[in-house]
Amino acid sequence: MTRLSLKLFYVIPVYFFLVSIVVSTTVGARSAPESFANLAEKLLPAVVNISTTSVVKQSAGKRPELPQFPPGSPFEDFFREFFDRNNPNQQRKSTSLGSGFIIDGKGIVITNNHVIQGADEISVVLQNNETLKAEVVGRDIKTDIAVLRVKPKKDLPFVKLGNSDKIRVGDWVVAIGNPFGLGGTVTAGIVSARGRNINSGPYDDFIQTDASINRGNSGGPLFNMAGEVIGINTAIFSPSGGSIGIGFSIPSGIANGVIVQLIKYGKTKRGWLGVRIQSVTDEIAESLGLEKATGALIASVTENSPAAKGGIKAGDVVLRFNNKIVKSMRSLPKIVAETEINKRVDVEVWRGRKKIVTQVSVGELDEEQVTKRVVKPTPKNSDVEKVVIEDFDLTLSTVSNQLRKRFNLKKASNGVVIVAIDKEGVAAEKGLKIGDLIIEVGQVQVGTPSDVKRQIKKSRASSLKSILLLVEGQSGSRYVALRLSKK
Repeated sequence: MTRLSLKLFYVIPVYFFLVSIVVSTTVGARSAPESFANLAEKLLPAVVNISTTSVVKQSAGKRPELPQFPPGSPFEDFFREFFDRNNPNQQRKSTSLGSGFIIDGKGIVITNNHVIQGADEISVVLQNNETLKAEVVGRDIKTDIAVLRVKPKKDLPFVKLGNSDKIRVGDWVVAIGNPFGLGGTVTAGIVSARGRNINSGPYDDFIQTDASINRGNSGGPLFNMAGEVIGINTAIFSPSGGSIGIGFSIPSGIANGVIVQLIKYGKTKRGWLGVRIQSVTDEIAESLGLEKATGALIASVTENSPAAKGGIKAGDVVLRFNNKIVKSMRSLPKIVAETEINKRVDVEVWRGRKKIVTQVSVGELDEEQVTKRVVKPTPKNSDVEKVVIEDFDLTLSTVSNQLRKRFNLKKASNGVVIVAIDKEGVAAEKGLKIGDLIIEVGQVQVGTPSDVKRQIKKSRASSLKSILLLVEGQSGSRYVALRLSKK
């Protein structure tokens, strides 16, 4: 083989290898948009700046005396103006800036509730710098959404809400807003994650994006490439206060229903079930005989609530509500809230190691409703019983008047009280503390430490590896699954 043929032998395969990479890359990957200019030009007129003014009353105090100056001294006027401006008895105006967007040409504007919170005056500044006074149609604290109305001389450009359920992680998005009061600013990025919970409210289900979002972007829209609003920019994660590529938007899927209700009623009307819930852990699922950790565990039921009237009990695991799968604890409040008031729905629960379907008539959420657990009278015991439960590394006692006083227990408290606990034991590891009440063991109510030992024995005889406890502490009642020791 000649030197030339050797070169061809090595070069030709490499050439075809490189070509195959280019072809596969072109076919398999979605290229970035060449420009966002056309999209931005179309959307910018519908995005507005929100300017708010609030009057802040300063605390009362004695006005400091002016220094003594010769008559006619220029310093006299200077200091008088200075003290008047900082007089504690005077009021001062505080202003802030945010973003919003128009969804109706007649003048309906959407923004965040925190942008207008406490404002005495609200102004909407259009792209052409025209300023319109705005009134609040309605606001919702829990989702941080507010609806405003302005009265334009002619119809305004507006944008439509899209379907946030269709977006995927990696899709391109465009954010437009008023960062740092600079006016209409366009940034682009991708959807970084969905379903984010940032502990800002009970209905957290944020879209995370790396499109730059800064102070002043709050209330502005997050667009898909079709020019539809699929999110309302609300929060950022930033140690410095500026964008580091972690921004959060309220999905349009949540915002749409809230906006419709705010326009119609001036407030939100949410469904109410009347339960206190908690997550289903792997250990809890195992103790209940569930194949996997799913659904929402009912920790307590409010008296005379829709749940109580519908036969839902503490210890049930809600698997489906109104034909919607309850994937986790976080799913249930959102599903219930979105359900029509007074609608009778099927609720599938896991109880007694099998599925049961009951019906509940959904109530209306009242912000002042307080969850109260239905309790039974405390079992009467002639003698106080104290027993060491080796499986859980703790000591239990029947409830006595002395213990009620010591641990500030209610008169209606039932169950057995923890009087000693091994700090390195299994119970302490799960967060149980001295003074906590154990109300149920294995979903059976207990009144003495002997009842607890009896339920442990039954569970072990049934070859269960863990057992479920209903525990009541200072923060309320909850279920805890504890591993049974091997004997």
